[in-house]
Amino acid sequence: MIITTTFEVPGKKVDKILGVVKGNTVRARWFGRDILAGLKHLIGGEIKSYTEMLESARSESIERLKQEGSKLGADAIIGVRMTTADVMQGSAELLAYGTAVKLK
Repeated sequence: MIITTTFEVPGKKVDKILGVVKGNTVRARWFGRDILAGLKHLIGGEIKSYTEMLESARSESIERLKQEGSKLGADAIIGVRMTTADVMQGSAELLAYGTAVKLK
């Protein structure tokens, strides 16, 4: 399945819009990670444990987006965007959404 942030697929035409699809996940921080992040904040640099956690969450959101598109019989999902929101202190939702389409 083609996933793109653009609203067109080069060499293809949108034949039918199937609807908005989304994929999300909610992740909680781990207290031990926060301690290490606090120390890293003092000396500077990348907080790799958070980078890895967010990359995993983004991948999971995109995979769920694809699954929802597949259920509709989509050839592609266009206009894909990602957003985050706090759910409660120490946890956040990552949401991927876009428009499922059939291509010609």
